[in-house]
Amino acid sequence: MNGAPYSIPKIPDEEAEMPENLEDLTKLSREMAAAAGALALTQRSQALHDVDTKSSTVDIVTAADRAGEQLIRDRLLATRPHDAIVGEEGAAKAGTSGLTWFLDPIDGTTNFYYGLPGWVVSIAVSDSEGIAVGAVFDPVADLMYSAYRGGGAQRNGKPITARQQVTPLSSALVATGFSYQAHQRKRQAQILVELIPQVRDIRRLGSAAKDLCLVAEGSCDAYFEAGLNQWDLAAGWIIAAEAGAKVAFLTPESHERRLLLAATASVFDPLEAALEAAGAPLDP
Repeated sequence: MNGAPYSIPKIPDEEAEMPENLEDLTKLSREMAAAAGALALTQRSQALHDVDTKSSTVDIVTAADRAGEQLIRDRLLATRPHDAIVGEEGAAKAGTSGLTWFLDPIDGTTNFYYGLPGWVVSIAVSDSEGIAVGAVFDPVADLMYSAYRGGGAQRNGKPITARQQVTPLSSALVATGFSYQAHQRKRQAQILVELIPQVRDIRRLGSAAKDLCLVAEGSCDAYFEAGLNQWDLAAGWIIAAEAGAKVAFLTPESHERRLLLAATASVFDPLEAALEAAGAPLDP
């Protein structure tokens, strides 16, 4: 996994030999996520006075996003100066260690801005095999999700698993997300018109990383979204995969806006077929 927006994270099917430092990297990831989350909580009122937009007028960034990313970046520079860094808010640093950190200091900034729950801090590490470590911290609920390759997934230190029972598509609770571009939102809504009669219900919570953790802990059966960046999906991907969910892109790497699907074993294939029949994925 490298710095390109849509390179495929690689999760080996076989159990790989674990480098000794993966548990240490997981611990560091959790510590930094917790610190950034606490900072965002304390800075929220002040941060709302310094808000900009990015890809569109509804895609916002606050001072807390930037401060959280700076906090994580400073910690990495002090403790792991040879690692590469890719951050949503612009943190970029080449490395020589073979490890790359993907940082999303607030995934779900709109929720944060409006005072809603569901925003998280997302931190992941990749190596030559793909995603190696992920930590996702929900400061409002005080929930820390984490995983490392081959080590299973945890929530607040206790193992979690995706839903194991066989679930027909008609009984599946499915989460999704939407683009910040109006024309893409319209086309995504058209897909939902076809999909929603086929499932139990749809949830749109506002954070890709949190949605993937919900699949990991069994709080929903599936999650799909197109056009995610690596900092959006990397930590949640390994947490969901290590919890036993199937996680994959449904579109090739050449596709402009790749479609990600994470689901339980019984839901993945029928939901993939339903999405394809509904017209997904859609490029601009």
